Amino acid sequence: MSGGRTLIAILILVGGAGMLFGGQLIFSRFFYLGLLLILVGWVWTQWIGRSLQFKRHSRLSRVSVGDVFEEHFEVFNQSRLLIPWVEVRNQTKMPFATGSRLLTFVRGKQKRQYLARTWLTRRGRFELGPTTVVAGDVFGLFNITKKIAAAQSLLVLPMLVPIQSFMSPPGILPGGQVIRRKSPDVTPHASGVREYAYGDTLKRIHWPTSIRRGQLMVKEFEQDPQSEIWLILDVQRRAHVEKPSPPPARIANTLFTARLPKFQLPPSSLEYGVTVAASLAHYFLQKRRTVGFLASTRIPVMLSSDRSERQENKILETLAFLEADGPTPIAGFVEGQSVHLPQGATAIVITPTVEPELLAAVEDLRKRRLRPMVVLLVAESFGGRTASDTLLLALAERKTPVCPIYCDAELGAALSSFSAQNAQETPQWQRPRS
Repeated sequence: MSGGRTLIAILILVGGAGMLFGGQLIFSRFFYLGLLLILVGWVWTQWIGRSLQFKRHSRLSRVSVGDVFEEHFEVFNQSRLLIPWVEVRNQTKMPFATGSRLLTFVRGKQKRQYLARTWLTRRGRFELGPTTVVAGDVFGLFNITKKIAAAQSLLVLPMLVPIQSFMSPPGILPGGQVIRRKSPDVTPHASGVREYAYGDTLKRIHWPTSIRRGQLMVKEFEQDPQSEIWLILDVQRRAHVEKPSPPPARIANTLFTARLPKFQLPPSSLEYGVTVAASLAHYFLQKRRTVGFLASTRIPVMLSSDRSERQENKILETLAFLEADGPTPIAGFVEGQSVHLPQGATAIVITPTVEPELLAAVEDLRKRRLRPMVVLLVAESFGGRTASDTLLLALAERKTPVCPIYCDAELGAALSSFSAQNAQETPQWQRPRS
């Protein structure tokens, strides 16, 4: 492009100087040829601006960290005039986003399409745009810029690691079968219908049966023998630590190799905690267990327990936006929120804290007749203070099941190997030898 500008500048300068000092006819031709090329370039560029159309779209709006996201880009020349060059600039804030490209010689009525693949490394919601499209004449004298606002957004959910088995929280009765005993509360086990009685809530009315029989009929429920599972994620800002991440170029350069390398979580205790919470929620809900979620954010998050697929979506969407912004230590948060948990429920605390206050949180859960477990993100492996060994020993002495998670550990294997027996054995939580 700079070559075309240089050529036209030379034509005008040489032609103008020759006309001024020499007066030969050829110099005037050079001068007017340069002006003509400028006029042609300007008209050409304006025509391109009216005829150029751009679209980008994706079939997916929800994906997970570690996936490869595919997006379609399309440039269409509506006129019969050649477009010499088109530059597409993808200005989304998604890390390592691809899609920026230079297209040349887009013929009249031609549609040019290409596929962009982005390796997703960060959770959250990202706008797919804006996109800047720049096109111009063949001489590079003029260009037209179009900025297209984002029409879609992408929700990147936390990564799920496969868990083969996990310490099964005990239920009210062994065996996991429905207790044939009526419950005054709404449970997942409906046993039948009966006539409406004074004091029954409207949400228990079964309207199809009521219409068919001509009188109000309410649903009856039976007790659930399996205890609820509550995931408690500690996101206090002072508790979480992170080591320096690898240079982004190492990830970006390996994206289009023949085989995509295995995704590694950032060396952040928060990212490991979010992934553990998401994976455990997925595991227990697949087992048809009732799961609730608590997070000690600036405005505490509490998702009531449920066992539906919708519950998993709610938990994953909540985890997608969590940041380490909580002001409350884990002991204070547990003390304030545990009153809302039903007796007999299992509380799995996911925390990187190295403070003895974790022991107070465990004791508070036990006093309220809850069953505590701890998934401890070993802070020193993420670059934090060295105090986890003492805390692990204290938890083991209190016979609290504890699963230590180290930075760069295979999360699926670490969680799958956790059981009631080996969680209390000293070799299970000792630091592995290098």
